[in-house]
Amino acid sequence: MRPTCICIFTILGIAGVATAQNTLQLTLAEAQRLAIANNPQLSAAQFTAAAASQVPLELHANFEPALSGAITAVGADTGSRLAAGGLNNPVVYNRLGTGLLLSQLVTDFGRTSRLVDSAKLHAQAQDQVTQTTRAQILLTVARSYFGALRAEAILKVALQTVNARQLVADQVSTLARSNLKSTLDVSFANVNLADAKLLLANAQSDVKSAYAELATAIGLPGQYAQGGFSLTAEPMPDLLPDTVDSFMDQAVRDRPELAGLHLEQDSAQRFAQAEKDLRLPTISVAASAGFAPASQVQVPGRYGAIGVNVSIPILNGHLFQARRAEADLRAKAAAQNVNELSNRVARDVRIAYLNAATAFERLALTAQLLDQAKLALDLAQRRYDLGLGSIVELSQAQLNVTAAEIAGSSAGYNYQARRAELSYQMGALR
Repeated sequence: MRPTCICIFTILGIAGVATAQNTLQLTLAEAQRLAIANNPQLSAAQFTAAAASQVPLELHANFEPALSGAITAVGADTGSRLAAGGLNNPVVYNRLGTGLLLSQLVTDFGRTSRLVDSAKLHAQAQDQVTQTTRAQILLTVARSYFGALRAEAILKVALQTVNARQLVADQVSTLARSNLKSTLDVSFANVNLADAKLLLANAQSDVKSAYAELATAIGLPGQYAQGGFSLTAEPMPDLLPDTVDSFMDQAVRDRPELAGLHLEQDSAQRFAQAEKDLRLPTISVAASAGFAPASQVQVPGRYGAIGVNVSIPILNGHLFQARRAEADLRAKAAAQNVNELSNRVARDVRIAYLNAATAFERLALTAQLLDQAKLALDLAQRRYDLGLGSIVELSQAQLNVTAAEIAGSSAGYNYQARRAELSYQMGALR
């Protein structure tokens, strides 16, 4: 019986490590809350969305008056004239002047307004990217959480299997010493025990890996990567409806990726309209006023002027035409991206629904399998005790029970993980 104690203390060593650390009591909701608070990917998406929200303000600034001050000091040779480099007043006087320059856009016939609208739609699309990132994080946490629960359940099965097979091996060894069983029976019993110990070692490793994944998912890889979790089982989800149609409708309505692409399409269309408006004139007002406290006699002590400027594009080497064509093509590409994602969403929702339905069916099937495997093991054990069955028959029955227990322990958590994936595909993870 000594190997049994060794196995028990080996498995309890994981709990000992967790106790030595600060054990983190977790529910799925708490794990998801921690992930949202600690995940840098979500923070990056939020900063990107916040940066995109500033672009409409930048563009809207063109509607506001621009006021700037100027101080100019000039030293010129007597009688200097500007002979090249621009069309302006060619006379240059010695002077020191200060003044204000004011400019105001009167109208560009809607182009700036469309640019602002396009930027607002793009900013809203970035908000949907943030929602998508959040949903992906929640899905990752749910998968890791149920994966850890599944690993713990399999670990319990492995420990029970080691104990049960250790008992059989001890009984067979005792009977063999009394010449009531053969050494072949002892060998088979020891092989089954060694197989159970191997299963236990793998289960221990899987639990540690599952804890590491969960710790990374919630953003605490350093503190709890080696354990220290006390996980609470989640209630089973509601039954699935008979058809996937309601899920498809909800996905089209609520998937943030799809909403984001619709917004990007609208943004691209507004930008294409703004690029078409490049051919229209721009009307603006400019004013300047100030003082020249020190200057030659030809320069007045104060000055002021106001004017209206109309800028009309005529020729620019087909630049505006190319920009319009580029914007139109990008708008068409955005429309096709929406269609492509709509098709993928429909496919993903349907596949997620089928996977969840299959996982739900496995709940009943694995329960039936376990009942039949236990019944077969009980009969095989009785036959073996009466000398009517062989050790091979008993060993096979033990293997069937172990496989059925693992399948049964995994089925519930697999179903919950599949339902989390379905929730993500239909846009319900928020």
